[in-house]
Amino acid sequence: MKRQELIALQRNSSCSRSTRKIIPSNHMRSTPPIPEQEDVSDKLLIRRDSPVQRLNKIHSRFSSLLRSIFKMVSFPNIIIPNCKWLSLPTHLSITPSLGRKVTGTLFGHRRGPVCFAVQDDPKSEPVLLLELAMSTSMLVKEMSSGLVRIALECDKVQVQVPGGGTRSGKLFNEPMWTMYCNGRKCGYATSRTCTGLDWHVLSTVQSVSVGAGVIPMMEDGRKSGGSEGELLYMRAKFERVVGSRDSEAFYMMNPDGNGGPELSIFLLRI
Repeated sequence: MKRQELIALQRNSSCSRSTRKIIPSNHMRSTPPIPEQEDVSDKLLIRRDSPVQRLNKIHSRFSSLLRSIFKMVSFPNIIIPNCKWLSLPTHLSITPSLGRKVTGTLFGHRRGPVCFAVQDDPKSEPVLLLELAMSTSMLVKEMSSGLVRIALECDKVQVQVPGGGTRSGKLFNEPMWTMYCNGRKCGYATSRTCTGLDWHVLSTVQSVSVGAGVIPMMEDGRKSGGSEGELLYMRAKFERVVGSRDSEAFYMMNPDGNGGPELSIFLLRI
C-alpha cells in the first residue's frame, strides 16, 4: 500500500513540473493599471506661477505694449523752447520784445548828420532812431582809421508813476544825449520818430543783411547826380547787451567772426 502511494506522488510531481512555464528574466510582469489622476499629473508636470509672478508678467507685457505705441505715435512738444514769457530774465529788460541780435543801419548824406536805426526785424519799424552829432563822412573816416566807440549819456529824470512813487522812464525814450566819440565830446545826439525819408531808406535796404553802399535819391522824378543827392548807408547785425535799466550797448558783429567789433554804441543814463 505504501508503495502504491509513493508511485502516485511521483506522478503528480512530474505533471506539475511539465505544466510549469519558464518565464524569461527580461519579461516585465503585468501590474494592475494605476487609476488616472489628471490633477496629480498636471501638478507634477506643470509648475503653476504665484500671483505675484503673474502680476509681474502682466506689467511687463503692458509696458512693452506702451513702448511700442509711443514709438509709432509722435506727440507734439507742450513746452515751446523759444517762448520768452516762460523764462525768467536775470536782468530787467527795457524792451522785452527786442532780441539779443538786432539789425542796425547807419545812413545819412555825405555832409549831413548820420542816423542810427535799430530794428528787431528788417521789415519792422525801428525801435530806436538816433541822429548823431557827427557827419556821415566823418564817421566813415573814423571807421577807416580804426575802432570807433560812441558813448551817449543823459541825465536820469524821475517821473511820477500811478499809485505813488517815482521811477525813470524807458531808456529809448530819452530825447537828448551827450555824445562822445573815442573819448572826445562831439555834441548832442537826439532821438526822433521815423520820417518818410527814413522809412524810404530802410525799405530800400530791407533785403541787405550786411553791407554798405550809396542810395541815389530822386528829385522831381529824376535821379540826382550831385553829391548832396547821394545817401550813404551801412547795415550790419548788432549784438545787444542790457546791463541794467539805465545802460545798454550795441556791438557791431563782424561777418567772418574774427576780431572785435569795429563799432560800438553805448547808452548810459547817469
